[in-house]
Amino acid sequence: MSGVYDFTAQTMRGEELSLAQYRDQVLLIVNTASRCIYTNQYSGLQSLHDRYHPRGLEVLAFPCDQFGHQEPGDSAQIETFCTTNFAVKFPVFEKIEVNGPHAAPLFDYLKRAAPGLFGSRRIKWNFTKFLLSRDGARVQRFAPRTAPETLRPQIERLLAS
Repeated sequence: MSGVYDFTAQTMRGEELSLAQYRDQVLLIVNTASRCIYTNQYSGLQSLHDRYHPRGLEVLAFPCDQFGHQEPGDSAQIETFCTTNFAVKFPVFEKIEVNGPHAAPLFDYLKRAAPGLFGSRRIKWNFTKFLLSRDGARVQRFAPRTAPETLRPQIERLLAS
């Protein structure tokens, strides 16, 4: 696969969705969890969505249970949690793995496109963020502790280009 738009993802309803539908959008792709120290970042992600979605930002959340069993719920529980606690309106996809032999191909691609510290390809924790340009060619990686609000300057630059 050559780019992010070549991948598909499972919606919470179990439907296969082509990421090609997000072509020409700035994408913020995040692995998430409901019981993580960073779970409150859902608020910041929703704030970014509210502010920049009309200009072309798509926030895409991918729940993952690989870090401390912090996303134990099924799709219905995850969806209810996100909408009830954080009024999430951006897409939250089916729970996936981001590391190891069963890692979602999308995340294998993102890890190759934007390695972590010292060239590491592993995702170290929940709420690792990948910011992609409209053409999907430029990918930036941000650590879990990076608050979504601090990404505003990078998002604005990408939206303007």
